[in-house]
Amino acid sequence: MHQNNWQKSSFSSSSDNCVEIRTADGLIEVRESDDGELILRTTATSFADLLRSIKADALDHHL
Repeated sequence: MHQNNWQKSSFSSSSDNCVEIRTADGLIEVRESDDGELILRTTATSFADLLRSIKADALDHHL
């Protein structure tokens, strides 16, 4: 069952250039607001690990 309400960060304001997330069938779905057809699906654990890495600046070496 999809939760049809995509959520985006409050930092995005009214911009259409942001990342949106929702839950669907026990997974986390992630998409860019300007390319809604491409959806990344992952587990809640993997998504939480990604967020922790981003907050810890652990991915900066990939820039």
